[in-house]
Amino acid sequence: MGVITQSVMVQADIDVRRMGQAQKVSLADEIFAKQPNMLASILVLPRMGVGMVQLEVPLHILLVTFQAMKLSGRQWPVITEDVQETCMQRLTARARFNEGLPGELATQVVQQFCDEHPERYLLAFVYGYLGDHDLLAVRTDAEKFLLLAALNLVECVAFVGAATAS
Repeated sequence: MGVITQSVMVQADIDVRRMGQAQKVSLADEIFAKQPNMLASILVLPRMGVGMVQLEVPLHILLVTFQAMKLSGRQWPVITEDVQETCMQRLTARARFNEGLPGELATQVVQQFCDEHPERYLLAFVYGYLGDHDLLAVRTDAEKFLLLAALNLVECVAFVGAATAS
């Protein structure tokens, strides 16, 4: 089971939604100090065509993710560029694998992935938030990069969370 519980995830989202702009900037500064690569993975998105309005979605996901990490009570290692690359390779490999499957089987594989994910509450939050902002359809390259960046945050947190648990 993952480090981030359902109650932690809910509280993190509530906390970030209640924050004013100055508090969000302060939290972003804390992310820069403790998890700079997580922040960089989102701030690079405008170079990939993500507009400033769309950028608010992965920024919110990042803030909530980091807040959940803090609330978990766990000491988190820095997510390195190597960890990000490893997780992105796994994520894209899984997506390519799913592309070739018949509809019903693909649905089963995705369901199994979600059910067995080490940080399933974080994963559910990210999918839900992206869905609420109509960003799961992947109509443009910019949306693809945004989706991959958000999902890779989840994979990186799960990766380092599992590493520290063992």
